[in-house]
Amino acid sequence: MSTRRLYRQAAGSRRFKTFTVTVKETDLWIAVPPDGFNEALPGQIEQLVWRSRRQLESYIEAHPEFAVTREPYLVRGPVPGIVLSMARAGNIAGVGPMAAVAGALAEIVGRWLLQEHSEVIVENGGDIFMKVVEAVKVAVLAGKSPLSNKIALLVDSDTQPCGICTASGTIGHSFSRGRADAAVVLSASAALADAAATAVGNLVQGPADLERALAFARSIEGVTGAVVICGERMALWGQVQIQPLDPGNSCPY
Repeated sequence: MSTRRLYRQAAGSRRFKTFTVTVKETDLWIAVPPDGFNEALPGQIEQLVWRSRRQLESYIEAHPEFAVTREPYLVRGPVPGIVLSMARAGNIAGVGPMAAVAGALAEIVGRWLLQEHSEVIVENGGDIFMKVVEAVKVAVLAGKSPLSNKIALLVDSDTQPCGICTASGTIGHSFSRGRADAAVVLSASAALADAAATAVGNLVQGPADLERALAFARSIEGVTGAVVICGERMALWGQVQIQPLDPGNSCPY
């Protein structure tokens, strides 16, 4: 079982009904209030993800450079909403649009759920869109850093809905030019949080780069907070509260 699977296994059953939806590479963990869950919901979300992915895949078939560029990308003409969201996020953060794909999909599902649910958490490969009415803790996984799974972000309800996305140069399969164990970014837009996490993480080759990475995070319009971890060192800025993660209670929500 992967680290992420163990993380999900430990998460969220106290306040929420949780379930998963998988479509190709999109692997969602979803939490909603128990009284808002019905048996048809996973299937409805699966169809929503299929539609969103088909729109993205069709655009990539016509514009293959969209999927491979690691630089800002200018879209032209009418484009699907997911393509526009990813391109905007990548352009603001200075990275390619695919750096925003996980956050964009999490946000599409989350905002759809918010039409009928007062609270929602959608996690897609470690990238999160959430809206909750009470503060929650989000565990920070940071590879082999001694801080990994030892601290949590305390996310207040008045900062939501928001995206909380993480990039790493030492764990996972996503591309990174950096060596940060974790670059965590908060934003009202999960797509932007995802792209910005990649951009911030790209700047970290060692602990000496943490302040430079945070300064860059501060410069990105729409980013509200960031945490960067490299080895034993951590730097943070913005709407971020850090708390120890109780080893006897690994549930991050």
